Amino acid sequence: MVMDLLATLAAGAGLAGVAMLLRLISGKRLPKWLVPAGAGAGMLLFSVWNEYSWYDRVTGVLPTEVAIVSSPEDRVAYRPWTYLFPVTTRFMALDRIGMVRSADNPAIRRAEVVVVRRWHATQRVPFAFDCAGGRRAGLDGGAQLAPDGTLTGGDWLAVGSEDELLKAACREG
Repeated sequence: MVMDLLATLAAGAGLAGVAMLLRLISGKRLPKWLVPAGAGAGMLLFSVWNEYSWYDRVTGVLPTEVAIVSSPEDRVAYRPWTYLFPVTTRFMALDRIGMVRSADNPAIRRAEVVVVRRWHATQRVPFAFDCAGGRRAGLDGGAQLAPDGTLTGGDWLAVGSEDELLKAACREG
C-alpha cells in the first residue's frame, strides 16, 4: 500500500513537471492553475489505472499450474463508478503445483487454495478433494487427510461435480 501511495505521488509530480515545462516553453502564457491540475490529474489517472489493472498484473505472472477458480467483481456504494465499471480486488486460486494424490486412492487429493486480496496478506488454505464422490473438505481446522484418503477431524462437504474448486482439483493434466 505504501508503494501505491509513493507511485501515485510520483505520477502527480511527473505530470505537474510536464505542466511546468509547458508553461515555461509557452513563455508563461498558460495559466498557473495548470500545474496543480496536472498533479491532481496525474494522481487520479494513475490511481484508476493501478486499481483496474491490478488483477491482470497479478494473475499474469502466476504459473500455468495455478488455476483461478473465483474472481468476483466488486461494486461498492462509496465508489459509484464501480456499478458501471466493476473492479476485481480479490481472487481465489488452486495451487496444482503442490497437489498430492493419495497412494491408495488417486481420486483423493490434497492441495492448497490461495486467497489473494488487494492490500492484504495472501492466505494459503489446505483442502482435501474427493473427485469420485464430488466432495471437498477444508483442512485448516485441525482436520487430517491420511495417506489412504481417510479424513479425520473434519467433515466432507458434498459440492457436486460443477463446483469450480473441485473441477480445478480433479482436472487431469
